[in-house]
Amino acid sequence: MKGRSFGPRLTENGAEFRLWAPNATRVDVVLDRPHAMQRDKDGWFKVEIDGARGGTRYRFRIDDTTDVPDPASGFQPEDIQGPSEVIDHAAYPWRAGEWRGRPWHETVLLEAHVGSFTPQGTFRAMIDRLDHLVDTGVTALELMPLADFPGRRNWGYDGVLWYAPDSAYGRPEDLKALIDAAHERGLMMFLDVVYNHFGPEGNYIGQYAPPFFSDSHTPWGNGINYDVEQVRAFAIENAVYWLREYHFDGLRLDAVHAIPDQGEIPMLHELSREVGKLAAETGRHIHLVLENDDNIAAVLDPVVDPPRGQYRAQWNDDYHHAWHVALTGEKQGYYSDYADAPLNAIARALGSGFVYQGEPSGHRGGQPRGEPSGKLPPLAFVNFLQNHDQIGNRALGDRLESLAKPKAVEAALAITLLAPTIPMLFMGEEWGSQAPFPFFCDFHGELADAVRRGRRKEFAGAYETYGDEVPDPLDESTFKSAVIDWSERDDGRGAARLALVKRLLDIRRNTLVPRLPGARFGNAEIAEDGLLRARWRLGDGATLKLVANLSDHDVAFKAPPDGTNVWGDDWNGMIPPWAVTWRLEES
Repeated sequence: MKGRSFGPRLTENGAEFRLWAPNATRVDVVLDRPHAMQRDKDGWFKVEIDGARGGTRYRFRIDDTTDVPDPASGFQPEDIQGPSEVIDHAAYPWRAGEWRGRPWHETVLLEAHVGSFTPQGTFRAMIDRLDHLVDTGVTALELMPLADFPGRRNWGYDGVLWYAPDSAYGRPEDLKALIDAAHERGLMMFLDVVYNHFGPEGNYIGQYAPPFFSDSHTPWGNGINYDVEQVRAFAIENAVYWLREYHFDGLRLDAVHAIPDQGEIPMLHELSREVGKLAAETGRHIHLVLENDDNIAAVLDPVVDPPRGQYRAQWNDDYHHAWHVALTGEKQGYYSDYADAPLNAIARALGSGFVYQGEPSGHRGGQPRGEPSGKLPPLAFVNFLQNHDQIGNRALGDRLESLAKPKAVEAALAITLLAPTIPMLFMGEEWGSQAPFPFFCDFHGELADAVRRGRRKEFAGAYETYGDEVPDPLDESTFKSAVIDWSERDDGRGAARLALVKRLLDIRRNTLVPRLPGARFGNAEIAEDGLLRARWRLGDGATLKLVANLSDHDVAFKAPPDGTNVWGDDWNGMIPPWAVTWRLEES
């Protein structure tokens, strides 16, 4: 893919403005006045304006009737309804310009929402917290989506201008300053991107380019028609844009199972190959991760670098769901697929990746789900106990910390953070934050009322009859409740949990990470009494062994196996409730 098709292009004397509008008869770019654009046979309108530069604001006028923002706007200083601003990306003075990233096996992710990560809710304010992440042992900060959304508050999955970081968090140079500061500290930066739908407010593309959308449907609106060349380019160029212009180290692609029209050559395959070309061109480590409810093992490859059509890893919802059922006893919704034997499901996830590897899913009407995954490296799975979805999709947005026993949560952390899969934490989880993360947004009018009604209806069932307790997603207080309280980090309970996480990640960094390249799944099994045993063959030939009591009672336990103790006590005779022991046996 040669250069960008979409968005303004700075020239020697000004800027060239471009818009793909195949159903428009006339398009003007409006700066101080309208400037007529020339149409070609493929529906592209173009014009070069002398004197336009970084900071110039503009709109497109469609058929003398409607003014719209550039769908590839680099910035919207007055939100989605306002003019677009030309951004001169080459003007930013990168300090960490020589940064080339880190290899995938060193990744320890922390997912964060910019607006609720600090009281200020800005890119610049996040910089002051980066040293905390490094000190904790986190190596990669993953931001929830930034694409411009309507209003001042949103999770980010309602973005409509994919190329524009939302102005609620700061300007493009503020985002670059955050990424620069992270790289100076050795932190990778990941971005969550959404290519399965556009948000419900502020998307004008259908008015002048209806081929952009198909007759298929996603849970959030019409499907995007990636059979069309220009539409494929819009998404693929966007992925490369975030990685090239902002120096992100990786992308997490949201809900790719909800992309129905990918074309003869799947769009996701082409996107990976184009990102791979960028990685090869720049000598950078760039990592692509999927969320994919279909559990397709064939698209995962954490080894090939740069990527050539596949993806490093997948968020492993199976692992989360099994743990959630085991720790809370909840069995509603998709948790029903793990309700009968959650400990067996945990063992399967630890022993071979996915829990569902082709078995029928009751929650999905008995349809088979997934592919065999045991031959993949463990590094193909991002495992977690919490994330934005699994907290925020609950009626009250309550965290695991307020639902489960602390000892049980700590056992789950000791397993998640030392297993040879990629671990991920949600912001504040490292000190056991109980701040909720409810769904919030800032729509207005009929759309706001519809969202409010839908949220209440969703949680009016027999198993969750919260009624008026369900937070109003449109109320600013709902958003404010999600802002994490950093003072909790230093109190007795928070400090103790943070110390635990630091110790675990220190062991991971010094003992396990050098051995992870080439690691393979071994086996894992759970006894009826709750005793979990698992093992993995590491890249240097050593065997990593886990023994854990995932129950509320003592369990008989023979002498520990051979090897060096890595974590936990060497229990002999009986192992107490929720105790975890890791050992390393050299080859």
